[in-house]
Amino acid sequence: MKWKFVVVGKPSLEYARIGIEEYLKRLRRYCNAEFIAVKNGSPKEEGERLMKASEGAFRIVFDERGELIDTEGLSKKVSSLEMDGACKSVAVLIGGAEGHDESVRNAADLLISFGRLTLQHELALVAAVEQIYRVYTLKRGEPYHR
Repeated sequence: MKWKFVVVGKPSLEYARIGIEEYLKRLRRYCNAEFIAVKNGSPKEEGERLMKASEGAFRIVFDERGELIDTEGLSKKVSSLEMDGACKSVAVLIGGAEGHDESVRNAADLLISFGRLTLQHELALVAAVEQIYRVYTLKRGEPYHR
């Protein structure tokens, strides 16, 4: 399965760039994964760009209004997607500083929340990439996930 991490803007914080690079490198041992940055704008413009860049993919949208899910639950959902031969690509969408437009939330195939806290969008991206990497280590019984 191919993974796309589609985000608004290129990360400007050094820790975020380092974290994203590290977890993408680790994740690529298990699957094809790419990073796609779309241009900043109004939430509506950003939403349109996110939708275009993720066209045809199963969309996982991280948003504070989403479902609370643990890593094991996310792992089960990913396993289910992998078993479904129709799903070839998954796009993880991270909005900009203003969050997602309602149209993006409505288009989500899976709407997930990191919790009630609002995370800075670059930190949310690092956490999202790390969680997908964690899912793959969990599925393979590797010691990263304890």
